[in-house]
Amino acid sequence: MGFLKILFSNSKLIHRIASKQSLGQFHRSPVSLLGFSSTRLLSFHQFESTNILKEQSSLFAENYDDDYFQDMDFPGGKVPITPQMKFISESSEKRLPCYRVLDDDGYPIPGSIFEEVSKELAVKMYSSMVTLQTMDTIFYEAQRQGRLSFYLTTAGEEAINIASAAALTLDDFVLPQYREVGVILWRGYPLQQVANQLFGNKFDYGKGRQMPCHHGSNELNYLTVSSPIATQIPQAAGVAYSLKMDKKEACAVTFLGDGSTSEGDFHAALNFAAVLDAPVVFICRNNGWAISTPINEQFRSDGIASKGIAYGIRSIRVDGNDSLATYSAVRAAREMAIKEQKPILVEAMSYRVAHHSTSDDSTKYRPVEEIEHWKTAKSPISRFRKYIQRNGWWNDENESELRGDIRKQVLQAIQVAEKVEKPSLTDLFTDVYDKLPLNLQDQEKLLRDAVKRSPKEYPSDVPI
Repeated sequence: MGFLKILFSNSKLIHRIASKQSLGQFHRSPVSLLGFSSTRLLSFHQFESTNILKEQSSLFAENYDDDYFQDMDFPGGKVPITPQMKFISESSEKRLPCYRVLDDDGYPIPGSIFEEVSKELAVKMYSSMVTLQTMDTIFYEAQRQGRLSFYLTTAGEEAINIASAAALTLDDFVLPQYREVGVILWRGYPLQQVANQLFGNKFDYGKGRQMPCHHGSNELNYLTVSSPIATQIPQAAGVAYSLKMDKKEACAVTFLGDGSTSEGDFHAALNFAAVLDAPVVFICRNNGWAISTPINEQFRSDGIASKGIAYGIRSIRVDGNDSLATYSAVRAAREMAIKEQKPILVEAMSYRVAHHSTSDDSTKYRPVEEIEHWKTAKSPISRFRKYIQRNGWWNDENESELRGDIRKQVLQAIQVAEKVEKPSLTDLFTDVYDKLPLNLQDQEKLLRDAVKRSPKEYPSDVPI
């Protein structure tokens, strides 16, 4: 399996830390992906691979004596042979490193290489993360008040949502898991529509037939969230292959959690994408917990990126709490997926500081001190705010104004959504078949008869 060597072309702005070079100049700084460093610079639009046998053999076992090496053709491929019996190690002594640009105090790490973002883009990214945080807080409280049936937040993972969304285009198809509402917000999904979906009123695109937090939009190329874990992953590989056949300058992007990698769909999708060279970017949010199951009870491999290597997929591990690193990595991944027509795996390391959902109490399985540490000292929002504030792009007055404005917008959206009537009873049976089959016609009749017999047992705000 190869590794990537990345450099931004001279059409991009490059940020060089601890250097007197001006923005836009190239500089020598190794970029580490999959644990291997580039020693020379290439164009951002160029990526190279090296053969795993030549470059990576030390990862698994001691080098064999070259005198014994011969090649032999098997139906499964041409492979070297050796008289020595050595088993491949179950794990490498050294873990794959994590690509990072900003430290915890928002200072760029000396030697970092990334794509410089403009003031406008940086402020938009930060404002979107604050919007996501504020929205999550209010909707979570609304559920606790009994106004919503269910909710889950993106707390602690705001940078993965917004930075990855900023690195994509509207032509790219997004197949989300369920913790990516920030991605669809970035694409233009209104706060009012978020509220409509949560309350399941007649303006909800899904007509109230989905659980809360299951957003989707044809217009924004954001496929509707599906509750079963990992189903979106092989679908993304299929969407990507379709884009490939249609010769589109776009890719499919799917999000998943670390728990999804324990599902067979994950492995089928990666193998499918690798074999057919499907232009898909798999973004895994490794937040350490699959609800209450820690990663050490899920797998013994070195996280998720190593799984990409096993399937012959170019991969990178990135600090998911670092907005600049995530933006740069996903942007590069998209570029490779489209230009080279192949899949890329991005493992974004993060931490879910909130409960899994309103149906969970995470303090039952992890220390409160641990949660608070990640909520404060490791906050992706605080880190990025320090960065833009140090650049003179943000101040306390901007912060207060933004948070107050977003709070008003969310509260207003809730008030409006609550007053809108629910979708018609008929909508329970439509939008699947062109002509309603007899069995569904019978079910609809039975339901209507039941409502007529006991009208007080059914919601009064659902039009019959």
